[in-house]
Amino acid sequence: MEFLTTSEAADYLRLGERKLYELVTNGAIPCTKVTGKWLFPRHELDLWVLSGLARPAGMLTAEPPPVVGGSQDELLDWSLRESGSGLGSMSEGSVRGLERLQRDEVMAVAVHFHSLDASGNLASDASVTALRDAPDLHDAVLVAFVRREQGLVLPPGNPKRLRGLSDVLALGARMAMRQQGTGAQMLLDMLLTRAGASARDLRRVDPPALTGPDLAEIVRAGQADCGVATRAAARSAGLDFVPLVWENFDLAMRQRSYFRPAMQALIRFLSERRLRQRAEELTGYDPSPAGQIRFAA
Repeated sequence: MEFLTTSEAADYLRLGERKLYELVTNGAIPCTKVTGKWLFPRHELDLWVLSGLARPAGMLTAEPPPVVGGSQDELLDWSLRESGSGLGSMSEGSVRGLERLQRDEVMAVAVHFHSLDASGNLASDASVTALRDAPDLHDAVLVAFVRREQGLVLPPGNPKRLRGLSDVLALGARMAMRQQGTGAQMLLDMLLTRAGASARDLRRVDPPALTGPDLAEIVRAGQADCGVATRAAARSAGLDFVPLVWENFDLAMRQRSYFRPAMQALIRFLSERRLRQRAEELTGYDPSPAGQIRFAA
């Protein structure tokens, strides 16, 4: 990330340094103080300017409701409450959440898309690609929330001794599924493709679960032998867990929403020690990238 000095930022924004200091004093502009000097992240200055664009009356866009859609996550739900952001949540999966963001029906969306790269490995930038390719999201920003661990959720004691997806296929274990469009189902489909198989080769348990905790409850109730969910979901349900991958779990939003008070309250909270402590308690999270901008259109 490129940082500008006070004089460079003033020149870049075509402002006088006195006006710039006034904005800093009022907390109205993105900046940070390092060894007594103010520094301004150039990329966030761009977002700050874009967030205040004046538009002709015919171009005015209604403000989206203060809701985070997309994927469900226990640490995110806790953060929405503890940050005092006032943001609500709507868990429908990454694809449906992104569709709502395109229609301005939510302020942000939690996503964890999955795809395979040219070498047949899981792509690390699948969510970036999804945002870049989404129609009507020319002003999208992707902010890192955490990295989290996905794997097989299993009954206590792992009675079938499942060690990975190959065992699930070989033993014909009953597998709880997630609904299409969720990141977990995308992940399962990609892992099956890498193994030369597909969902048709699984002994599937229907109907599919809406969220990870819902899937964990299906396994806990003995209706399935396994399913794909986070380590945190398995732990909360008192279930065993076999890790498969670490994934990026991010927040996507429009640039104009990035500086809204509710979203800024959440983003500021991402740097607090309480988030790191809670992530450690829940297990299966790496909060080190929290708050970083991973992509901006």
